[in-house]
Amino acid sequence: MLNTLSGRFLILTIIFVMLAEVMIFVPSIARFREDYLLSRLERAQIASLALLADDMISPDLEEELLRNAEVFNVVLRRDEARQLILAAPMPQAISASFDLRDAGAAELIRDAVARLIDPDPKVIRVIGNPVREAGLLIEITMETSGLRAAMVDYGFRVLILSAVISVVTALLLFLAVRAFLVKPIKGVVHHMKVYARDPEDTRRIITPESSLLELRQAEEALETMQTELTSALKQKERLAQLGGAVAKISHDLRNMLTSAQLFTDRIEMSQDPGVKRMAPKLVNSITRAVHLCEATLAFGKAEEPAPRLERVELANLVSDVIDGERLSAGGHDVSFSEDIPATLQIRADGEQIFRVLSNLIRNARIALVQSGQGGEICVAAKECDDHWVILVSDTGPGLPPKAQENLFRPFQGGVSKGGTGLGLAISQELIRGHGGQLRLKQTNESGTVFEIFLPRGDSELDLVPSDN
Repeated sequence: MLNTLSGRFLILTIIFVMLAEVMIFVPSIARFREDYLLSRLERAQIASLALLADDMISPDLEEELLRNAEVFNVVLRRDEARQLILAAPMPQAISASFDLRDAGAAELIRDAVARLIDPDPKVIRVIGNPVREAGLLIEITMETSGLRAAMVDYGFRVLILSAVISVVTALLLFLAVRAFLVKPIKGVVHHMKVYARDPEDTRRIITPESSLLELRQAEEALETMQTELTSALKQKERLAQLGGAVAKISHDLRNMLTSAQLFTDRIEMSQDPGVKRMAPKLVNSITRAVHLCEATLAFGKAEEPAPRLERVELANLVSDVIDGERLSAGGHDVSFSEDIPATLQIRADGEQIFRVLSNLIRNARIALVQSGQGGEICVAAKECDDHWVILVSDTGPGLPPKAQENLFRPFQGGVSKGGTGLGLAISQELIRGHGGQLRLKQTNESGTVFEIFLPRGDSELDLVPSDN
């Protein structure tokens, strides 16, 4: 009960209602005391008027009048003279006097609380105004035991009534909370449990139905989260299936390429000048393809292998990539240029950097060919104090907005027709493995520029300023 929302709400409601009743009880008990004392003044006034009407009242009748008024003596001032009208022996001296004529609320509350706390019977003097202007002042002395007993009885009845009101109010609020809040929340929790059993089933996604604004917003947020999660799980499953297929293909392709390597050894023995010039490039291409297949098999097990860092002559690496892409360009009006110092060496995994550059240059070539207008692709590099910068730029039409939003996401950032968007995702992962950064510097109608930052040390790069 205590660990449920409705149960705690019930208990809190009872507590708050009781606190409210206590705040009402204190002034009400003060008002009860004032009314009690005023009623004693009124009784005493009636008794004194009876005595004034007949001076021959016997002592026994006088005692009976005082007993009925529950006072010891009565002093009535009708004119300027102060007269002791009725009197009887007092059991003890007067302990306090209370003037009800000009008493404020705070004073009445203070005196009432003090009387309720003090259980000892005492004799007090009470002063007030006579009713119906029957004089200037009336004063009585009385014992407090009857007053306190009446106050305790009245307070007990108020507390009982307060408790009943608290319980009824709390019960009604409890039922209301269960109907309008707890039940809808349980419905949302039920939807979450049902969805958790099979998150790939779109039929289990919650449909917002609540009429309460806050709860409906929660249901809509849950619906969005479940929809995105279901899509992500389905994509993950497709990626897993694709990864298994690619691993199998890479395994067989590696065997084929290994056989092709054996044939290239024979080709290298040829005396034809053209064959001698092209044979090393063919051997390098087949070797890279074999390494790529091996890396793909390793990726199927975990992730891209860690880079094997060594000194690499960047100009030769870029030249190999451009030679291959120049052949792929065929008769299209695509030109290539390099702006790399001949002596520039970077500390990196040559095969992985080759793949990154190959992806970037190939994407640029395809964009230029598909634009139908041709253009130029340029690869430039420079050396800074703590990093190397490689720029791959083209004069193509630029990337569309959708491609920019999903630039490095697999299967979402593809630009060319039939593209998968894997190239940039793989390239970014490879550069991150070097502790560097790959980012889009600019793209517009005048062309696109990608930047690669590689650290010269062993630590990862901090964010490099865009003007580098």
